[in-house]
Amino acid sequence: MTLALVAAFWAVSILFVITPGVDWAYAISAGMRGRVVLPAVAGLLLGHLMAILIVAAGVGALVAGHPVALTLLTLIGAAYLLWLGIQLLMHPATPDAGKELGPGAWHHWTLKGICVSGLNPKVFLLFLALLPQFTDPTAPWSVQTQIIALGLVHVVSCGLVYLLVGYGAQTILTTRPRAARRVSQLSGAAMIAIAALLFVDQVIA
Repeated sequence: MTLALVAAFWAVSILFVITPGVDWAYAISAGMRGRVVLPAVAGLLLGHLMAILIVAAGVGALVAGHPVALTLLTLIGAAYLLWLGIQLLMHPATPDAGKELGPGAWHHWTLKGICVSGLNPKVFLLFLALLPQFTDPTAPWSVQTQIIALGLVHVVSCGLVYLLVGYGAQTILTTRPRAARRVSQLSGAAMIAIAALLFVDQVIA
């Protein structure tokens, strides 16, 4: 696996990372809660890493080849995103909410982050379609090792961008409670919209 191949993968990968989506919405929500940006982003990255390992192990292709399993994964992910979106709409984050966080908040936000990215079928399918294309069967490293290495490049990019998004939201919206409430509601609406699109895709399919 050459450096040029890694750079080509990163150029494609970063376009997906900087495109606002569910992960961005979750990072923004965490930023407005105060001291939970790190555990929230850690959870998102663990979810991505889990999907990468599944693809590297060959389980990804197996699941993708069984429509029922893929449909079930999509419906579970969509249902979870829908629930999160409704929660954000009903209880939008406010900049002073971080003062009420208990000692278990870090674990809570990490687990939610894992579910947000790990149950997102779009993340799984992205890795399944993208990672193998940038591997070299003739390279000294095995294809599975190359997939994991490229996946780690993607995870590092995600970490940097999501931390900037989370802490940026915290810095900009801390003194603007009304704007923070609106942004939180927009994040919830985005999650609901994505969940609805996932459900519609399954109905059409």
